[in-house]
Amino acid sequence: MKALLIGTKNEHKLREIRDILLRVPLVLQALPASVPEVVEDAPTLEGNAVLKACGYAKATGQPCLAEDTGLEVDALDGAPGVHTARYAGPDADAAANRRKLLAALDGVPLPRRTARFRCVAALARPSGELIATVEGVLEGRIALAERGAGGFGYDPLFLPTGPHDERTLAELSDDEKNAISHRGRAVAALRPKLLESI
Repeated sequence: MKALLIGTKNEHKLREIRDILLRVPLVLQALPASVPEVVEDAPTLEGNAVLKACGYAKATGQPCLAEDTGLEVDALDGAPGVHTARYAGPDADAAANRRKLLAALDGVPLPRRTARFRCVAALARPSGELIATVEGVLEGRIALAERGAGGFGYDPLFLPTGPHDERTLAELSDDEKNAISHRGRAVAALRPKLLESI
C-alpha cells in the first residue's frame, strides 16, 4: 500500500484527516518531528497550503497532503482570515484566539455574526511539484458564547448552517463534524487525485 505524508504537526488536524481518509487505500504518515516547520508567510490560504505541501514533500521525498484553514467573519471584514491561527498573537493558544474573537464581536447580534471556515488543501509529488489544490467551505455564525467540549480551535464558537445549526462544531460528534466540515469537504475533493496520482 502506498504512503502519503500529512503535512502538519497539529495532532487535531492529523486525526481529522486520518478519519476523513479512513477508507482510502493509503498509509497515512505523520510529519516527522525532525522536519522543520514550513514558514507560513503567504498572503493567502492557498499560498500557505502550497508552501507546506511542496516544502514537506521535497524535504521528505514523499507525496504530501497539507492544508491551511481560515475563519472569515463578515462583521470583521473577513478577519481573522489568513491570520486565524495567530489571531491573538504569535504565541497565543486557541482559547486566547476565541476570547479575542468574542471581544471583537461584542454587541453584534447573532443574525449579523455570519462567518465561514475556508480550507484549502494541496497535494504535492515527492519532488515538491504541486499536483492540485482544492477548497472546502463551511458557512455558519459565531455563537454568543462558547459551547461544547469537542473539536478544537474555534469549534466551540462556530454554529454551522444546516441541519446542525443549533449546535456548535464542538457539540457535534467527530463523524457529524467530518461529514460537513470545511476540512472534510476539501480533503474529500482531493480523493480522486490521491488515488490517481500517488
